[in-house]
Amino acid sequence: HPLLLPLLLLSLAKSSLAAGGIAIYWGQNGNEGTLAQTCATGRYAYVNIAFLNKFGNGQTPEINLAGHCNPASSGCTTVSAGIKSCQSQGIKVMLSLGGGAGSYTLASQADAKNVADYLFNNFLSGHSSSRPLGDAVLDGIDFDIELGSTLYWEDLARYLSAYSQQGRKVYLTAAPQCPFPDRNLGTALNTGLFDYVWVQFYNNPPCQYSSGNINNLINSWNQWTTSLSAGKIFMGLPASPQAAGSGYIPPNVLTSQILPQIKKSPKYGGVMLWSKFYDDQTGYSSSILGTV
Repeated sequence: HPLLLPLLLLSLAKSSLAAGGIAIYWGQNGNEGTLAQTCATGRYAYVNIAFLNKFGNGQTPEINLAGHCNPASSGCTTVSAGIKSCQSQGIKVMLSLGGGAGSYTLASQADAKNVADYLFNNFLSGHSSSRPLGDAVLDGIDFDIELGSTLYWEDLARYLSAYSQQGRKVYLTAAPQCPFPDRNLGTALNTGLFDYVWVQFYNNPPCQYSSGNINNLINSWNQWTTSLSAGKIFMGLPASPQAAGSGYIPPNVLTSQILPQIKKSPKYGGVMLWSKFYDDQTGYSSSILGTV
């Protein structure tokens, strides 16, 4: 039946086109299991290690992985094995910069260059004697910039992206808030250099889901996917009602009402969840896995 083959290929192409992955944040709760355990669940395609929450403006950078390990005593180099374990399964692992609490800012273009060099040498394929997470080479850098000055993030993105020319691609990802354009990252995102953008559709009432109303959420999603030049765009959500102040979407609402709508965009990349700890409590990722 020569007719069957093109139809089969078409359906395969369609399913792979609409298929997305789940991105997760790991690192801010010591009770969420190790990085290796996180990837061994088989639920995630991307993991953001959170956070490098002190850097820039001449400060000595510091990573904070909550109860997982103490970086001050080089205790987080053990995470290296977890990074390699994740990568061996095809999972991309990023270092997330920023977060909701910390001391970070970029003071100038030169400062952005210094931070980029630091990140390259300590977390990517550069060399340093003081790599906080050991010798594993991360896949990229995630921008979760919620504080400090709004300036020079585009410079940091350009400097980091330029390292891709040294033979190993440096992925750039970002977690802007859903009001468009993002106050902190709008200029950086306009560079078009970001591979994955997981927009935070929570703690932002004007553009999130609220008790049965998906309109604001879908309108905001459509604005992001039609206005932003980026590789793929993800819907960022809290994995439990406790994970955010507002914006939680029950899994059945997400799978029946929202995913069918947002998957229509060629920019659709999947769903991002905050965070591994909360996902463990609810099983959110498991309940949406086949539908993302």
